[in-house]
Amino acid sequence: MSQIRHICMLSVHGYFDPVPVLGATDTGGQVTYVIELSKCLAELGPKVDIFTRRFGDRSEVEPVNDDVRVVRLPAGGNEFIRKEDLFSHLDELTDNMAGYIDRHQLDYQLLHSHYWDAGYVGMNLCKQLGIPFIYTAHSLGAWKKEQMGGDATEMERVFKFSERIHWENIIFRAARAQTVTTIDGKETYKRLYDFESPHLDIIPPGVDTKRFRPLEEGEQDRKLDVPDNFVFALSRIDSNKGLDYLIRAFAEISKATDASLVIGGGSKNPEAHEIAVKSGLLEMVESLGLRDRVLFTGYVPDELLDSYYRMARVFVLPSKYEPFGMTVLEAMACGTAVVATSLGGIRHVLTDREDSLLVDPSKPDQLGAAILSLLSKDEFATSLAGKGLELIRRRFSWQSIARQTLSFYERYA
Repeated sequence: MSQIRHICMLSVHGYFDPVPVLGATDTGGQVTYVIELSKCLAELGPKVDIFTRRFGDRSEVEPVNDDVRVVRLPAGGNEFIRKEDLFSHLDELTDNMAGYIDRHQLDYQLLHSHYWDAGYVGMNLCKQLGIPFIYTAHSLGAWKKEQMGGDATEMERVFKFSERIHWENIIFRAARAQTVTTIDGKETYKRLYDFESPHLDIIPPGVDTKRFRPLEEGEQDRKLDVPDNFVFALSRIDSNKGLDYLIRAFAEISKATDASLVIGGGSKNPEAHEIAVKSGLLEMVESLGLRDRVLFTGYVPDELLDSYYRMARVFVLPSKYEPFGMTVLEAMACGTAVVATSLGGIRHVLTDREDSLLVDPSKPDQLGAAILSLLSKDEFATSLAGKGLELIRRRFSWQSIARQTLSFYERYA
């Protein structure tokens, strides 16, 4: 039995719910990571409280299960605030967390912050509480800035890289220990932040293999309103997700296949930035003559995700910038062949042409050729999918990741 009895998790931005509304603004793989890790940690003994920002009509406390709960505290008023605009409200959240923990006499053995906004809060709160501060960046501002490109002035206005990078440098040096999801993350700390530490461990994300799995004999999948033969991509509708790359690549191969392209994801109530990005993508589809071949599903309900993965002929992750890419692991766990970006951390855990195809998505001919090879060569696609499924079951179940994480905690708490 672990000596760690109670863990404080902190993930500030986005819509944080026991069943995440994936695709909502600022709500993606990180939310899934924190929820699934917390649930599997609780199976090993500790109770887990996940703190986040409260807004709208959301309740203060919401249980995930008997041993895990989400605690939402106010900061910056009652409206949703995108993560790039949250910094001026983080001191208020720090004070509100300290007050809540004191009032309820909560005794945490450590605090684990996720992303730099939560890192700022956790760093300052742990000084008051006298407990270890653990940190996971999930992505790095300097790396995102490097990968995104674009007009420097406009990128700074939208993403506030200078503010983020300044505080990341401070947070890295304040944390007692940190995790990164891939060797890429560790190398990037050194290259872009001149930071290295013996207390920086590589622990990848996991997959819920009970949920994301192939159908067993006799089972039937849910009915979806999609073409019979389709290539699938799933992400937030954002400029760094490479959906423009994917549409151009699909245009390259559209005459050589009768498959359709299905793009899933997006918010139930999209903000202005998401609306603008999607409008640009729809204009691209129209200009390329793909109106009848490309379907945007909008928000995909959580309970349908596994069905989309299973029914797809190929899953594609075309991101321009992707620290890891959990959707790839979920698709592989469902037994689907994948094409993934070679520009992110996922390339360090997958093997090109053995369990996946890894390509530079900015090159439409390469991305299109990879997709077409899986659509036209059933034996190759089946082999790739089978080895991908073996990899997930062997290395990436959340139970395995939770055991690694608890062992990591015990070294520093």
